[in-house]
Amino acid sequence: METAARLKPQMMAASSASEKYVTGSLVFTRLVQQLHLPPGTKFAWQLRIITNDQLSAFSSPDGAVYVESGLANLAGPSAGLWAAILSHEIAHIVRRDWARRYLYQKELERGGDIVLGDPGMPSATWSDSEKASSDLGRFCRQMEVDADREGLMLMAKAGYHPDFVPALHHLLHARGVDASRSMYAMHPCWEQRDRELTRAYTEASIDFERRWPEWFASPGGNPPVVVFADEPTVKKTSANGWQIQIPMRCQNLAGAVEVVLRADPRREEIRVPKQRFEETAGDNEIRQLTGCTSPKTTVVFSAADLQTREKPGTRWTDVYVLDSWGAVLARADLPKLPR
Repeated sequence: METAARLKPQMMAASSASEKYVTGSLVFTRLVQQLHLPPGTKFAWQLRIITNDQLSAFSSPDGAVYVESGLANLAGPSAGLWAAILSHEIAHIVRRDWARRYLYQKELERGGDIVLGDPGMPSATWSDSEKASSDLGRFCRQMEVDADREGLMLMAKAGYHPDFVPALHHLLHARGVDASRSMYAMHPCWEQRDRELTRAYTEASIDFERRWPEWFASPGGNPPVVVFADEPTVKKTSANGWQIQIPMRCQNLAGAVEVVLRADPRREEIRVPKQRFEETAGDNEIRQLTGCTSPKTTVVFSAADLQTREKPGTRWTDVYVLDSWGAVLARADLPKLPR
């Protein structure tokens, strides 16, 4: 709480009230109303918006939740996406994860002559620092998953389908917001979150359906289309031929999705579209429709498909999954095809 008091003037100056984001404010109030806290527990609940066009959110121990305007605009009028953002941050506050991290870090420091910092920097205690940083990273990643789990249950109770959580994660991943895979990373990567939360999704979904048998009448409305795209595999078919396979699973889908294999011959990184997938890439795209009806659908781009569209210098780099309106549902990175 001392930390919160110290940070509050700076954070208040950098943020504004959330009246402009009516949906977010309503969802925040509804989520907080579902909490049953121990007697005497008090938080100064408030939602604040930081105008910087970034795609992140964080919380303060005193009950303030800060959402950057890029993420707020991404959620837009979707109560479900707002619930996915806010329930996670509320869970951090209720769990007192600031204190958990502080105490764990102090325990690591008491374990020896350890300086928690960049393990890549040379120092006399480099090996101890490396292990401590790794341990702290693992601890923080687990806290994030635990906050996801509790946030899922809070969402279900408040009337927001838990599928909005993976939908948000996949949307951020498609926008290039990638969590590090380093052992020192404080947040788990999106694939790890999907794996860790499989059971929690199921439990929260069952609770949601029990409370809200008519999904459309719930505060969050019907659940979104969610696509779980596994890591693509590359299979050699001939001396110069390759086949790309993308296993995927769809939830809440009525109709078809479009799987797009995309390349850019001019640069390593592909610019992620801000709203809808651009249809002007021409020879740098291969598209395929699928109903995604089986428990594990595999979309295959054959060697003939690749060779027909491939030009000198082309490197296939990304796989996107789009809905019928052209909005990105998921993205997967493609292993480099050997020459």
